[in-house]
Amino acid sequence: MQEGTASQGGGATADFHGQKLLPAVRRMKDLEYLLTTGYTWLVLLESHISQLSSITRLAAQHRKQLLVHVDLIQGLKNDDYGIEFLCQTVRPAGIISTRSGAVATAKKHKAVAIQRHFLLDSLALDMSYKLSDKIRPDYIEVMPGVMPQIIAEMAGRLDIPILAGA
Repeated sequence: MQEGTASQGGGATADFHGQKLLPAVRRMKDLEYLLTTGYTWLVLLESHISQLSSITRLAAQHRKQLLVHVDLIQGLKNDDYGIEFLCQTVRPAGIISTRSGAVATAKKHKAVAIQRHFLLDSLALDMSYKLSDKIRPDYIEVMPGVMPQIIAEMAGRLDIPILAGA
């Protein structure tokens, strides 16, 4: 199990119940373990589309909120129709994606919408500002998450909570 994201920033549609770490689920063993912990919010990084409904139901039975990284789900196209299907049929608590269209569609369906940005250089940072101003995701996940000065700058400029990805 990889520990996925740590929260930075404040106040959007979900506060993650004060949870400072969003653990990542890569395998079913990770999920089985995390269902027994005090974590409420979990990030599903890898899965197959045929498993999404059962994983989401299992998480809900254990009072867990599932954030699905839609770019990493095999068999799911992360376009508007794929995200609409996910939100209407599977109904996770939210989605994570690098694709702005996927994030915008999730917001339309009232799911927590997290935009993932890879900040490799100043051009990527500028593009992140433009996309975030346009889409207004509920959260932004910054990769890599070991840039405290950049995260603080983004949080001050965008007024959108920032998650530091690992």
